[in-house]
Amino acid sequence: MPGPLDGVRVVDFTTMIAGPYGTMILADQGADVIKVEAPLRSDHVRRAGYGQRHFSAAFVNNNRNKRSLTVDAKSPAGKQVILDLVRTADVFVQNFRPGVMARLALDYDDLKAVNPKIIYLSMSGWGESGPFAHKPVYDPIIQALSGLASVQAGADDARPRLIRTILPDKLTGITASQAVAAALFARERTGEGQHVRLSMLDSVVAFMWSSDMGSQTFVGKEVDVARAATFIDLIYETKSGYISVSVMSNDQWHGFCHAVGHPEWLDDERFKTPGGRDRYADERLELMQSALHDKTAEEWLDILEEAGVPCAPVLTRSQMVRHEQVEASGIVVETEHPRAGLLRQTRNAARFEATVPEIRYGAPHLGEHTEEILTELGYDNQQQAALLRDGVVSVADEAIEEGTHNG
Repeated sequence: MPGPLDGVRVVDFTTMIAGPYGTMILADQGADVIKVEAPLRSDHVRRAGYGQRHFSAAFVNNNRNKRSLTVDAKSPAGKQVILDLVRTADVFVQNFRPGVMARLALDYDDLKAVNPKIIYLSMSGWGESGPFAHKPVYDPIIQALSGLASVQAGADDARPRLIRTILPDKLTGITASQAVAAALFARERTGEGQHVRLSMLDSVVAFMWSSDMGSQTFVGKEVDVARAATFIDLIYETKSGYISVSVMSNDQWHGFCHAVGHPEWLDDERFKTPGGRDRYADERLELMQSALHDKTAEEWLDILEEAGVPCAPVLTRSQMVRHEQVEASGIVVETEHPRAGLLRQTRNAARFEATVPEIRYGAPHLGEHTEEILTELGYDNQQQAALLRDGVVSVADEAIEEGTHNG
């Protein structure tokens, strides 16, 4: 069954994680996503980290359901191929530093001239203006400047810490996919395309404001040094391992105190209200931890669940994929890749009842669909042969990624 974006063509001119992850979400939801790479300088992620048979895990996990076209965008003939492709497309996504696409003559105005209805998404690290606009950027750099590393530390006066996953990259990808869907919906109503701009910095700052920027929300009442938001870091050690427990409401706090055998904590003036429990979070968490040492994780999870206290085991990655709740959700699936072998991945997180997304095919070899796409664009065999001979394009057999290691 076609996904909800069936019939939408996306030109994916992105590399690394943020852009490819965002376009993969669109591909998972049915869009025909054509990943465009240079013949001799493919996406770096193809060669990054653990891999099998010329496919890195990072590449297969961010580029499935896409077709691969290799083309040298710096050559006149290559630029023409891209323009011909754009004429057939609904969306163009790029994540190069500001100015790069203008130098290639492939910025929004260039593409709008050949396809006025094109939705052009520009992804960048810092945005198009400001003193950092042209600086290089990676995920930890955004974590640092955005304040996310300070939030992760627990308090502004503690040593900053990075989140041990590339949250800014992936969050920007998710935001990008939502922005494209919104722009497509707007075009359905107005008939007009548009230029959408998105930066990693903006994505993270907007994301943080929902829960982490209370100290800066009330103008004229700002707090210079934010206290620890310890209610979001609730990991406790038991006799057999770690569990997470969260008591936000009065009923949950009452349930916890009775479950661990300390009803006298309910009489402590510091903890009688949610505000007080937050204000004296460190003292409260020390008491909670002291009560959880004497039983196993399994015992406490049963006791706390019976008391109506939100709790869960803390799982490793390998434990998570086999947990009964994860298995019940069906989020983790196994698919057969024709070259990389049997893969374990996740399905698209959103479940559509009428337009069900599916994994149609795995991540492509570099140039795997070059001939197929050129044929769709009307290039005959002689024209394709000339492009191949001149190095403007390449096909999969001539483009085994250099340096990808196995095992």
